[in-house]
Order: sequence, then C-alpha cells, then structure tokens
Amino acid sequence: MTGRRQLHLGAFMRPVSLHTGAWRWPGAWKDANFSFPKLAKLAQKLEEGKFDAFFMADHLAVLNMPIEALRRSQTTTSFEPFTLLSALAAVTERIGLVATASTTFDEPFHIARRFASLDHISGGRAGWNIVTTSNPDAALNFGREEHVAHAERYDRAREFHDVVTGLWDSFADDAFVQDVESGIFFDPEKMHVLDHKGGHLSVRGPLNIARPVQGWPVIVQAGASGPGRQLAAETAEVVFAAPRTLAEGQAFYLDVKGRAERAGRSREGIKILPGALVLVADSLEEARDRRARLDALVNYESSIASLSVALGVEASGFDPDGPLPEIPETNESKSSRERVIDLARAEGLTVRQLAQRLGGYGGLAFVGTPQSIADEMQEWLETEGSDGFNLTFPYLPDGLVDFVDKVAPELQRRGIFRRDYEGPTLRDHLGLPRPANRFFPK
Repeated sequence: MTGRRQLHLGAFMRPVSLHTGAWRWPGAWKDANFSFPKLAKLAQKLEEGKFDAFFMADHLAVLNMPIEALRRSQTTTSFEPFTLLSALAAVTERIGLVATASTTFDEPFHIARRFASLDHISGGRAGWNIVTTSNPDAALNFGREEHVAHAERYDRAREFHDVVTGLWDSFADDAFVQDVESGIFFDPEKMHVLDHKGGHLSVRGPLNIARPVQGWPVIVQAGASGPGRQLAAETAEVVFAAPRTLAEGQAFYLDVKGRAERAGRSREGIKILPGALVLVADSLEEARDRRARLDALVNYESSIASLSVALGVEASGFDPDGPLPEIPETNESKSSRERVIDLARAEGLTVRQLAQRLGGYGGLAFVGTPQSIADEMQEWLETEGSDGFNLTFPYLPDGLVDFVDKVAPELQRRGIFRRDYEGPTLRDHLGLPRPANRFFPK
C-alpha cells in the first residue's frame, strides 16, 4: 500500500442496478435480484475486485408508483437483506456485507441482534445502513394510517442509534470465560443491563448475543437533508451521498466532515462515498452510445412515475413539454425533492426531459474508458470530493465484470486502490478503529 489516499468502493446491489432499463439490456440477467446463485457469483466477482462492501438497500413496501409503471420495474421482488447477506457470508471471505434497516418501522433489539449475528457469522464484515424510511406506503404495512413526520423520524433515529450501540456493548469482550473446571460460562460482572427509557424508546437489555467481532458493525448512513447530514456527522462512519457534480461533492464533503469535527469526531473516522453509475467501454464514443441505448429502454410511464416519487407529488398531470411547476413541501424525502428541482432549474429541463433523466438514472455517472473513469475518480479523491464511491452498474453481469476487469486494475496501477485486503473485517478495509466498549473500557 502506498502513502497516497486510497479509494474505497462499495457496490450498490439491491436492486442490482439502479437504472430502470438494466434488466432489458441484451444478455442481462433479468432475475438477478432474486436469484441466489447469480448474486453469489456477483459478490464473488466484487471480492475478486477487492471491493470494500456489497450493499443491499431495503424497502418495506413496493415503490409507490402507478401500477402501469410498477409493472415495468425490477424492484418489485428481491430478498430480505439479512437472509441474503447471511447466505453470502458463507460463499465469500473478505467483502463487507452492508444492509439497510429502518429506525422508524423496526425495534432496536431486533436490529442490534440481527447485525450482531451477521457480524459473527461473517467474521466481522457487517455494516448497518441507518434509514428513517421516506416511502409513505411503508407506514401502511406497519399498522399506521399516516407516515411519521420527518423531524420526528430523525429524532427517533438518533435515539435508536444510541440504544442499538448500547445493546452491542452489553457484554465485555472477555465476558464469556467458558471455564470448564469451575463450570462458569460467563462472568456476570461483565454484563451490562442497558435499561434505556427515552423520548421514543424503552429497552431493558442486555442483548442475548456476545459483542460483535468488530465491536460494532460499521455504521452507514445516506441522506443529504440538514437533519440527515447532522445525524450522519454524529453517528455514521460511512456516508452515502448523491452529488451530481464534483463541486457539489466537495461542498457536501466539507460540510459533513466539518459537522463531524464540531461533534468531537475525527475527519478520518467518517468516509464519504457518493453513489455513481459506472459504464465502461473501449472508447468514449462507444460508452456514450451504450448509455443512450440503455436510456432508450426506459418507458415513459416508468419515468414519470420516478419523477413523482422523487418529488413526493403526482407528476403525471404536469405539462410534459413545459417547465417543472412549483413543487410544495411534503412529508417525504426533502433532499431528493431538492436535488430534482435543482437539476431541472440548472439545466432548463422540461418535465419530459427531467422524467427521462430520472427514469433511467439521474445521478452522478462515470461513462467512458477505464482511463477516463479512473481520471475522474482520482480527481474526486484528490480534491476532497469523496473518499470513494458506492457504485451501481448499468447492467448485470457485464457492467460489473467490465469494471472489475478493466477499471479496478487501472486504479491499482495508479496506486490509489488496494491490490489486496488490509485485513479480515470491514473496519480493516475502511481503516476504521474498533470502538471501545462504553461500559467496559479497557
């Protein structure tokens, strides 16, 4: 390993591609979202490419879009994340395994126990992506007629994090003495009962599983709103971001790292990984042609529905060839809404153009040759636009294989990406310390 800053790469694998047309690409694995043999092969290929982590986003409802659009979406079926990642742990050795779990519709004891189990099963490779869940349809699946208010979701999430990490610290690392001679399996003096009673949660504890291999599974968070950034700065170790330009990435990087420092944390203790689509070809012209052909596979019904989801309002009644009208505030994701409005205003897009952009993939994209993509990633890394990327692929398996076989070696040649893993755990990959037990400091 050189002394240069190193890229960290995650792979966004649920759905296997964020591009709506991915499953229609010639030769694509149409069933990759719900085929364990295919997902296992993809995870193993990512591990061959020395990726930090396989990331599985999760949704607690089918996407809230009209059925005419939903019927075209590959996101309607995929595995429950803990079941899948536990199975993948058995067929991989080093790659991190990160899953989304909601602080709004689950309970801290469940989350703490599941991630602790995954961390033990995988030998220390688990990561928890904290989300508050913006889809209002999820509320209907959990006995609620209305979604929880935005501010309340984040307030609960902050308390939720403290409870889960407290449960992970229920036992000292050396609590399980397993002394055959004395017949003592564990030392009660090294067990802590959390007995938490807060504004949103009441949890006694202790957790009925030994402390995770990593101390705590790695804490991951996405979100760009003010409350989301603050929660990330206080709690996250990896932040998934969604800037569309290097300038936006640099501003986000500076803001979140600054907030972390003001919260008493180290800048190096938090890694910023923007999401990015990566499409590789042998020439820039060929890459752009592939992107155009891929976007052409997106149906307008799907694209206008994607715009509705992003804005939090029904967009099908907007004039397709007119500018985006004024969009009112809603109780859904504010950062998503603001990004879409800013994109429309910055590029003067009509509703149709904006929908087509979002209907395929509307975020940051690296489209080019291995050399040009490596150039862009290196610039982001060296100008503090990011610490790496959480990549999504345009089609599977070829898009993923192209990156691992062509771009990763170019990054390695430049000395900005590992040639081998630094250790067995996800914390080792990310260069993150193992947190001390708050109740049993050594």
